[in-house]
Amino acid sequence: MAVRKPAAKPLDQDAGERRMVEAAQRDPSRFGELYELHFELVYAFIARRVRDRSIAEDLTSDVFQKALANLRSFEFRGAPFAAWLIRIAANAVADQSKRAAREVADDPPEPSVTPDMEAVENRARLFRLVDGLPDDQRRVILQRFVEQRSIREIALELGRSEGAVKQLQFRAIQNLRTQMEGEHA
Repeated sequence: MAVRKPAAKPLDQDAGERRMVEAAQRDPSRFGELYELHFELVYAFIARRVRDRSIAEDLTSDVFQKALANLRSFEFRGAPFAAWLIRIAANAVADQSKRAAREVADDPPEPSVTPDMEAVENRARLFRLVDGLPDDQRRVILQRFVEQRSIREIALELGRSEGAVKQLQFRAIQNLRTQMEGEHA
């Protein structure tokens, strides 16, 4: 079995990220650029661990609030800015698990696991690909798999037959599969 090496970031991408961080450290209103760049990665990391959309959204928001509040203390030490955000996210997930454990003492949380960066990046890539789907396909995928709605509910909302919604779902999944396989080739 061939071992894949992680894709190396181009040097100019690292320098560009560094400039963005430094600009945001001088002017916090520039933090939005970093937010846009890293939102999908952070959300995918958190969503994979908490499995509840509203909690994942809240924790993602908390991560970026903490990052903005502590941005002036961030220093490049060989790791990318995204690694710092993922560490904040891992701590937020751990804290949330502890709070949940206190609320429900008979259902212990899973032990903390080191982040699988490849899985997080794959999930972030999938979020980007879903955003690139045609409108109807994207709506069906989001309602079906994120909002966990039934085919019937989606059909009623879109004013289409259940068969048409199934066909949209099938085409969307095929599009996503083709694009994911194309990137791995």
